[in-house]
Amino acid sequence: MLRRRLNRWFGGEDRRVDSRTIYVGHRPCPANEVFIPPKFCDNRIVSSKYTVWNFLPKNLFEQFRRIANFYFLIIFLVQVRASFVCMPTQTVISDIIFFKIRTSWLPLVFLTVLICSQGYEDWLRHKADNEVNKYRVTVLEDGRRIQKESEKIKVGDVLEVDEDETFPCDLILLQSSRDDGTCFVTTASLDGESNHKTHYTVPDTERDVESLNATIECEQPQPDLYKFVGRMHIYKNNEEPTLRSLGPENLLLKGATLKNTQSICGVAVYTGMETKMALNYQGKSQKRSVVEKSINAFLLVYLCILVSKALVCTTLKYVWQSKPGQDEPWYNEKTLKEKETNRYLNMFTDFLSFMVLFNFIIPVSMYVTVEMQKFLGSFFISWDKDFFDSEIEEGALVNTSDLNEELGQVEYVFTDKTGTLTQNNMEFIECCIDGHQYKYRDASSEVDGFCVTDGPMNTVQQKAGRVSVVEREELFLRALCLCHTVQVDGLMVDGQVVPPLQEQRGFIASSPDEIALVQGAMRYGFTFLGLESKTMKILNRTNDVEMYELLHVLNFDPVRRRMSVIVRSISGETLLFCKGADSSIFPRVKQEEVEKIRMHVERNATDGYRTLCVAYKHLTPEEYDQVDSGLREARLALQDREEKLMAVYNQVETGMNLIGATAVEDRLQEEAAETMEALQGAGIKVWVLTGDKMETAKSTCYACRLFKRNTELLELTVRTLEYPGKRREDRLHDLLLEYHKKTVQDGVGGNSLTKNNINGATLSMVLNSSSENNLHDYKDLFLQICQNCTSVLCCRMAPLQKAQIVKMVKNSKGSPITLSVGDGANDVSMILEAHVGIGIKGKEGRQAVRNSDYAIPKLKHLKKLLLAHGHLYYVRIAHLVQYFFYKNLCFILPQFLYQFFCGCSQQPLYDAAYLTMYNICFTSMPILAYSLFEQHISIEMLLENATLYRQIGKNAMLRWGPFLYWTLLGVFHGLVFFFGVWFLFSNPALQDNGQAFGNWSYGTIVFTILVFTVTLKLALDTRHWTWINHFVIWGSLAFYVFFSFFWGGVIWPFLRQQRLYFVFANMLSSVSAWLVIIVLILLSLLPEILYVVLRKPRGPYARQVVL
Repeated sequence: MLRRRLNRWFGGEDRRVDSRTIYVGHRPCPANEVFIPPKFCDNRIVSSKYTVWNFLPKNLFEQFRRIANFYFLIIFLVQVRASFVCMPTQTVISDIIFFKIRTSWLPLVFLTVLICSQGYEDWLRHKADNEVNKYRVTVLEDGRRIQKESEKIKVGDVLEVDEDETFPCDLILLQSSRDDGTCFVTTASLDGESNHKTHYTVPDTERDVESLNATIECEQPQPDLYKFVGRMHIYKNNEEPTLRSLGPENLLLKGATLKNTQSICGVAVYTGMETKMALNYQGKSQKRSVVEKSINAFLLVYLCILVSKALVCTTLKYVWQSKPGQDEPWYNEKTLKEKETNRYLNMFTDFLSFMVLFNFIIPVSMYVTVEMQKFLGSFFISWDKDFFDSEIEEGALVNTSDLNEELGQVEYVFTDKTGTLTQNNMEFIECCIDGHQYKYRDASSEVDGFCVTDGPMNTVQQKAGRVSVVEREELFLRALCLCHTVQVDGLMVDGQVVPPLQEQRGFIASSPDEIALVQGAMRYGFTFLGLESKTMKILNRTNDVEMYELLHVLNFDPVRRRMSVIVRSISGETLLFCKGADSSIFPRVKQEEVEKIRMHVERNATDGYRTLCVAYKHLTPEEYDQVDSGLREARLALQDREEKLMAVYNQVETGMNLIGATAVEDRLQEEAAETMEALQGAGIKVWVLTGDKMETAKSTCYACRLFKRNTELLELTVRTLEYPGKRREDRLHDLLLEYHKKTVQDGVGGNSLTKNNINGATLSMVLNSSSENNLHDYKDLFLQICQNCTSVLCCRMAPLQKAQIVKMVKNSKGSPITLSVGDGANDVSMILEAHVGIGIKGKEGRQAVRNSDYAIPKLKHLKKLLLAHGHLYYVRIAHLVQYFFYKNLCFILPQFLYQFFCGCSQQPLYDAAYLTMYNICFTSMPILAYSLFEQHISIEMLLENATLYRQIGKNAMLRWGPFLYWTLLGVFHGLVFFFGVWFLFSNPALQDNGQAFGNWSYGTIVFTILVFTVTLKLALDTRHWTWINHFVIWGSLAFYVFFSFFWGGVIWPFLRQQRLYFVFANMLSSVSAWLVIIVLILLSLLPEILYVVLRKPRGPYARQVVL
């Protein structure tokens, strides 16, 4: 990549020309010319992110961009610095630092593990790259087959690839083992499409590619998988070179796999990082959940509190020491070194000491706990038996555990239609010929296998009286058998035709629609036998084989929305057959024929069927010669080839005769309607983004209950923009203003009465509007209209437009949480663009699954994933975050108050061991168990009542209001702990022997009350008790008691001072201490206890807590 950039900067090959010339086999053409081999990049693939040299600095930069990680590093360095500058008299602080340094590195250890894991993952990528680059391939050189490593392939090398092997680079197909010069490939690793695609050899190339003298002139590398422009110059015996056009049908892409073909030979045109697969490689962007953003905001608040406390205590210390006799009391005289130390250095040292002392207010262990909760919690999705699908024998898949809680915050769902809302299992239902509807019946007594439901024929009519009808039927069926790109595998055995007794034939096509149409024609007696040497063979009703020479294929594209073939019969008749969308076919046929078909097409579309219209045209020899020359000239063009081809296509596809139309059914997914209804009940707005036609998509929306019959539909389509005397732009502006008044100003959208429909052409006008024509507010108007509608349907959408829609909503006011769900490669862009991407394990490959955050077998599983798992994940982690900040504020507030009673001398209230163990051992496990198993509402109730999902929307539990509540609760509990014990200590004689408790007894009593209170507070919040919750809650309290006895009952040699020696045991020997501990715990929890006892049940949802 560096070499390519340098070439561009300093006038390299890529910058000088817009095309490249490739010498096939590195042979000069003509042979007498001097051959100067051009320079192209090698075939090495690099998908890794780091190198040995840049891994550490690059990864550290990425890690420390997070506020929490940067804070951990800074506080660790502060503690190390403070350990060197502590005064000899600050022995207590030095002990705290001793313990704190040994625990504060735990997050850094966790971060180190994360860095190592990322390094390991990148090492795996290096290893995978090495396996690809070292893969042995066969190269033809000087008549020999040589085994080379893949990375040593050069542009111009001729390669041989066998069946089921992947192509090591982008190749032009020169030779195939199949007699018809074709080969079949699958591109599942590129675009997710599992259907076989047909590719063709370059016409008129020699069978012996080793002696081929040719050059290829083609465009520079670009990422479009479906676009390629080039031409080949073939040199023979000093004759003028023969020109052959090259297109996508001749290009075999790196990563594709050869199927149903023994072997092929091809010449490398793009290698290494210039292949289309490499140019399309895009690493996933880091997605951050709304909870992580809230944590960062709360962390900044607590950082400000921490710094403020340190500044206040440092200031008060020197104010207090400025009084006479306070700076150097008789019992604490300064050493000579302390007297000679700079005053400002002492102030800085004291500030650092207070930072270390109060640092516990920042819940360092919370980040570790959150990561553990996300990782362990993600297994509940994978283990959910309701997500298991017996058909594919797979369950749900979690690719990203960082977004579990985001599943509970979704506001917009963007879904594909085909394969997501529908099954993508095409079945031929019926057809319409000359206005007459035909349906197939397996046991029909009708003539020729047709059941005519509204045609002119009845059972008593004679076939002789309907010759013209039969001819039209046969013409229609021939069109279905000829107008496609389907390949057949296995219908010819030893030159004999296999009778079409079954439909399970080896049909291979890039679209299931085409297979359904060919199978539909087979039902009615016309069987497509295959393509052999440019000859298409059909077995008709009388079991006669008809042969047609395939002259040209006018491929389908989303702009034309139709495809055509030009064939020549044995009798010499030249025919053009065309099929496509009704909006594309109707304007190009005779209008008197349209009305007979339109009613059936609209009715089928209303029923939810996919419809196609079929037309034909006779071409005179003059017309064909003109079309043939135009196509050949356009296909040889390197510049504007698509535009020139489009002009020829539009010229020939006019004045056609309409034969009929077809209806193919794509059934709804299981429980698709119930799922959509539940999502809307949860307050989630559903947008359907599809490439299908408006009528079919609307029918699917009605079937899915996204649209209801009494709703008002607001349409923005090309049809609604047609208005006499007005430009489309002006009409669009008027419609947007009208719909804006209905939905926004009048508030119609609020009562669920409006749905919005828009097609791709109109969307392009909206998104591409410019301020030059005063159209800069189109996008804002359109967005406001859509956001006030209950559902939105966007039809005829390109993949890029899907991503643009998602991005537009995601970046709108309020930054709503978006979710995209799809099953095909054309949905990858919107899946990556949304906050959460869901892949359906459907029939269009696994590209969507690989690029998703979560993958589910069926759309119906989305309901439980959001309404149950998402709801619970969000509530659990939100409570975890608030609880951590609360319990640490309870922990450190008494320490801060204690400084006012010890002259701000940095004297700790708690023992260093307690300071260290509080977050690690005493209070960490109960909240982790809570965040994994809590169900404040049962899963059954969450699924029954989708409106419960709304109560946690818009980050309800992590707003500033709940944060302020938890903060005030922490302040209240901290004040009760400190001053309650202080009131007890107003009577110094608390022991039976008359001895007084010391400061360490004071801190131990406060700490005991603290541990029991925050743990019991969590127990009161728990609604779903498991044996694990009981074990960790009561076990943590028991462990604290055991540890206190053990820690104070042994003399530890590594401690300079044994401050808690038998302090805990002596404390529990005092009845007064027992009393104050119990009373203060009850007093602290009294509001919570009263709420639990006195609150009124809420019907069947009595278990629900107030959020």
